[in-house]
Amino acid sequence: MRIGVGLAALGRPAYINLGREKELPADRDVESMRRATYAVLDAAYRAGVRWIDVARSYGRAEEFLAGWLAERSHPDLTVSSKWGYTYVGAWRMDAAMHEVKEHSASSFSRQWSESRALLGSSINLYQVHSLTMDSPLFTDEPLLRALSALTDDGVRVGFSTSGPRQSAVIRRAFDLEIAGRPVFTAVQSTWNLLEPSAGRALAEAHEAGNLVLVKETLANGRLVAEPSAVLGRIAERHGVGPDAVAVAAVLARPWADTVLVGPSSTAQLAANLAATKISLAEGELRALATLAQPPGEYWGRRSSLHWR
Repeated sequence: MRIGVGLAALGRPAYINLGREKELPADRDVESMRRATYAVLDAAYRAGVRWIDVARSYGRAEEFLAGWLAERSHPDLTVSSKWGYTYVGAWRMDAAMHEVKEHSASSFSRQWSESRALLGSSINLYQVHSLTMDSPLFTDEPLLRALSALTDDGVRVGFSTSGPRQSAVIRRAFDLEIAGRPVFTAVQSTWNLLEPSAGRALAEAHEAGNLVLVKETLANGRLVAEPSAVLGRIAERHGVGPDAVAVAAVLARPWADTVLVGPSSTAQLAANLAATKISLAEGELRALATLAQPPGEYWGRRSSLHWR
């Protein structure tokens, strides 16, 4: 299965996904969220999902995943994590700040040690979290050397992107080399029906032999909470929800190796996975392409979403 599950919405009590609140436990204490995470992971595994994506900044997501892996002992999973943001929300819904970004060699060293302590050799892919054009990483040779060294330990090195200049970041990052060897061989970017601007760059990356993961396939829940008439009609035609159509549209991209969904419950997961049961016609894909927004408009709206 090409669909993977991300734990951004389950590893911490507050996040920006729309439609998340009604799916979560009434009490978002650590143990309740741990149980909710285990339930989603169990349902995902039963459905055939074999890719799990976490990050240091996803609250306790790495801890939850580590505990689940220890209990289940599934040998056939791929795990990706990310460094570059630190969770500072102290498990509070009303935290003034939930995460802090730092792309430095010291931050990488600390967070890699933390990820490794929790997940050990389960980590297959380690990614720079939300690389942007202004990141100091691009000119920090000691950091690039440290990242490149992960490859020698059998860990693939990648980066994720955010913001209206994703395409430029993707191309620049894949040009980075250390000792004649590419630093990165994987990318995780936002691509959805509202924000498809990185598509060409992601296709180029895939054609060059790099691994392409797609995140925010539902636009942080906007495509479900605020479905357009076009999306609603196509979903009704196929007998699924708008989320399944939105995910199916990503699966229709041949360059998308792994398509991530971020459910908050087993019900949301099942609705998302219905995407694997439908095939969108070319005419439907053309109609859905009309939903695209200018990148600046999309990212401006995303930055206004409240943590709740």
